[in-house]
Amino acid sequence: LEKKYDKACDFCKKHKTRINYVIYGILITAYVAVVIAACSLNFQRAFPLLIITVLAVFFICWDFLVVKYEDRIAAFFSPGERYLEKQWFWLKWVLCAALIVTIILWLVFDTAKQGSRQMISFGGLVMYVVLMFIFSKYPARVAWRPVFSGIAMQFILGILILRIKVGFDVFNWLGIQIQTFLEYSDTGAKFVFGEKYTDHLFAFKVLPIVVFFSTVMSMLYHLGIMQWLVGKVGWIMHIFMGTTPVESFVAAGNIFVGQTESPLLVRPYLPYITKSELHAVMTAGFSTIAGSVLGAYISFGISASHLLTASVMSAPASLATSKLFWPETEKPQVTLKSDLKMAKSESKNLLEAASQGASSSILLVANIAVNLISFLALLAFIDSALSWVGNLFDYPQLNFENICSYIFMPFSFMMGVDWEDSFIVGGLLGYKTFFNEFVAYERLSKLINNREKGGSMYINGVKQYMTVHSEIIATYALCGFANFGSLGLVIGSLTSLAPSKRKEIAGGAFRAMIAGTVACFMTACIAGMLTVPAVDVHCHILLPNAFNSTSFPANSTEVVKCCQQLFT
Repeated sequence: LEKKYDKACDFCKKHKTRINYVIYGILITAYVAVVIAACSLNFQRAFPLLIITVLAVFFICWDFLVVKYEDRIAAFFSPGERYLEKQWFWLKWVLCAALIVTIILWLVFDTAKQGSRQMISFGGLVMYVVLMFIFSKYPARVAWRPVFSGIAMQFILGILILRIKVGFDVFNWLGIQIQTFLEYSDTGAKFVFGEKYTDHLFAFKVLPIVVFFSTVMSMLYHLGIMQWLVGKVGWIMHIFMGTTPVESFVAAGNIFVGQTESPLLVRPYLPYITKSELHAVMTAGFSTIAGSVLGAYISFGISASHLLTASVMSAPASLATSKLFWPETEKPQVTLKSDLKMAKSESKNLLEAASQGASSSILLVANIAVNLISFLALLAFIDSALSWVGNLFDYPQLNFENICSYIFMPFSFMMGVDWEDSFIVGGLLGYKTFFNEFVAYERLSKLINNREKGGSMYINGVKQYMTVHSEIIATYALCGFANFGSLGLVIGSLTSLAPSKRKEIAGGAFRAMIAGTVACFMTACIAGMLTVPAVDVHCHILLPNAFNSTSFPANSTEVVKCCQQLFT
């Protein structure tokens, strides 16, 4: 038996490649048969599976052709590349002018249809670019290609997702699927905490979502899917914006993972990057959110499709603001020619990867919980102290939110928020900046619930909710880790990865946080320019007028729910 076993092992080793081809052939044939069978039974039901299959086949074939014929493809495009390099001096200004003229013409015609709010958002976008240029580290050294191409990339993504029906439907469908997928965490939460786990909603429902999502991300990373996605998105930004591979890949990685995890993708190259690249790496972390906390915000009732859109649009915005706020003055050492490779998973198998993902989320969940406990307690104390001080001057309603509202009110208005709502959004931006986005989104979810319930808009002169348009802009503006708590986290994590860059990290972190904040604001401006929300109307006013009746009670939630279905 041992001799036969050894012969079988030797045969398998000798013909390993052929055996792998046979196994892959059988699996692919079986999968194709399953897809054909599903489509023949019910094509509409199997259509998503068919789309996923076609996309997978396309990208696999694309990668195969690029790897096999890379030299031929490069030789084919090299004459055009050389010609563009020669003509780039004047061509870049033509492209920039064409972009600006296109946006202005689009705004003029679109404003005629939708109203003047889009012009305010456009003015806000211009204002943020001008402010970043004025306070730039080296204003005379700004390379405008990453700036304008980043804004153009945002604008293109915004049109594809927010204005074109197919793109909107795709992201809306993705949001629904992610929301459904995250609900499977309820099964584990129910088993561990019991049937009444929802009595403690945040601790026993929201935080388990973070654990579940972290597990899934770890599994995708082990399979190489995350590296593939990050590589493709990073390559697109590198080619389109002209940014270096390190900063492009980190910016792409921040769409999927957090600000402390994304630098791990390029960890071997961190000691060799320039100050501008390091600033871009930090800015990318501040301007986006991690996939692990995305599910938590969705569970608050925040729109999944808008959170996804904000994460994607803020990636090029982070590079645009970073290169404007800290231009490149050195020669980058790490290029595509240096054969940049992303780090691989250290897990031995998929089960170990899942276990490591769940275990690694323990610290994240603990940090979220203790930070919220401490921040909310601190906020209550500050509000109480401010109210006491305000009461001395017959202004007992003075609190932290009011102060932040006055500070950030101009910024929120310039994003396109209605003037009546800019005070509320200013307060949310204050919560996000001085505490964290969890506190801000929790407050935003209460405002959304108040609107959906259809209660009184004002109670004792205080506005209880905002318009849908203002809620959408606030969702985009808050979608980032730019806060003082994350500042220390970034400095600590990057210093441990690149100790030789300690001084550069500490010196550029605050500027990176400002750039990340502005990147979120620019994304919100473009969302304000492109978003056309459902008809924003008070149902208890509309229906009595429509049916010429006054029998509907103004606070009837049934009437509001029925009416909202007609306009969403």
